Amino acid sequence: MKFPTQTAPLPEAQNSVQRVMLIVLAALVPGTMVAIALLGWGVLINVVLAITAGLLAEALMLKIRARPVRPAIFDGSVVVLAWIFALCLPNLGPWWLPVFGAIFAVVVAKQLYGGLGFNLFNPAMVGYVVLLISFPEPMTRWGPAIDVGGGALSFAQSLAWSFHGVLPSGVGYDGLSVATPLDHAREQITAGATIHNVTASLFNTSHLLQSWTVWLGLAFLAGGLFMLWRGVIRWHIPVAVITGVLVMSGFLWLIDPARHASPLFHLLTGATIFGAFFVATDPVTASTTPRGRLIFGFGIGVLTVLIRSFGSYPDGVAFAVLLMNLCVPLIDYYTQPKVFGHKRGNAKPGGSN
Repeated sequence: MKFPTQTAPLPEAQNSVQRVMLIVLAALVPGTMVAIALLGWGVLINVVLAITAGLLAEALMLKIRARPVRPAIFDGSVVVLAWIFALCLPNLGPWWLPVFGAIFAVVVAKQLYGGLGFNLFNPAMVGYVVLLISFPEPMTRWGPAIDVGGGALSFAQSLAWSFHGVLPSGVGYDGLSVATPLDHAREQITAGATIHNVTASLFNTSHLLQSWTVWLGLAFLAGGLFMLWRGVIRWHIPVAVITGVLVMSGFLWLIDPARHASPLFHLLTGATIFGAFFVATDPVTASTTPRGRLIFGFGIGVLTVLIRSFGSYPDGVAFAVLLMNLCVPLIDYYTQPKVFGHKRGNAKPGGSN
């Protein structure tokens, strides 16, 4: 039988790395813009510093490994990695947080494993967790764009704070800093307050500064739905993550509603939606089978709630993702689809007998 052939130039694959990364970057824009509007210019500074440091680290490592630099730099993968990582950082943190974290993520979590497509762990989450464990105090410097006096830090003032730790005259750090809803809930519950009283103001939309994580979540939800529409991610992992969060938090809430937050609180605060659509769906470190993606995502959701409820850190998305990254080889091994002509129990990964 004669098969049809085609001479060069051959058509480019529809889902090239560069195309996928450009769609992800476009999906990140709404959430980033909302973050800048609610949290100030520190968000943009973190993104720019992380991307710059990540690109330089990628180029240096490729040079050391004698690999072509230009294709890897311009495929957009490093920009996506650094951008996602930067959005996890506090807006009032020092300049070296995004720089050090991005370099660590690219060099250690990505390039030392062999580069794009070979890393076991999500590089952005590795960089974030390293910072969270190594520098806990700077990683808590969250604050709204508008301080108690009604003024907002300009871009120049944000740069001065990030690089030199200098604030405008009459503006104190205590007036700028604010606890995230998860931090606030943990502190108040430890002090003896009930979860109902702690979370009552979160869903009062007349207090924007108390609901900024809700608006961020909705913005990232819009970006996630855009990626689903463009076909760069599948529904399995986001739906499974959200389901895991709702099921686990609902179970704890039914057992002790005075101590554990409602499923709605867990869904709309922290990095739940951002993690479900932009972090857990990393094609390299996530499960590759349909059933495996459901198990992988559900595990992330369950672990996120357990870490939030019983762990030492207010949010558990990053730790949950890394823990489930460890389980991916096992999940993929036992969720391989049935090989045609063989019983399911005889199917092996890769289709071998």
